[in-house]
Amino acid sequence: MKKNMFRSKFLQAVLFIFFFLCFSSQFSYATAPKSVDLVYDMNTQTLSVTINHYTLSAGMHYIKNVEIKKNGTTISINKYSTQPKSSIFTYTYNIPAAKGDVFEVTATCSLWGHKTATLTVP
Repeated sequence: MKKNMFRSKFLQAVLFIFFFLCFSSQFSYATAPKSVDLVYDMNTQTLSVTINHYTLSAGMHYIKNVEIKKNGTTISINKYSTQPKSSIFTYTYNIPAAKGDVFEVTATCSLWGHKTATLTVP
């Protein structure tokens, strides 16, 4: 009787650990963007947003949106359903700006976290 009870408790513990690992594993690989770097080209009126975001599965864990604010006002929210294979990648946006304008860009991960960068147009 004691032997069967031990097996039953052992099996319950193993199943609990198995289900815990299965349902929590996707979040263990979730990382917020490591960095967001901004460069503005006055000649082409282009904002380049370089994001460093490591992922093992770009279809499940990716930068889901890039929000761009200019002088405190949201001017675009760009939504994505995957990210490039490289962990460092650049998106470019054609946005007119003048000297002294301030860009604030937030890159948000599909699973966890975000990173914000600010740039004053020189």
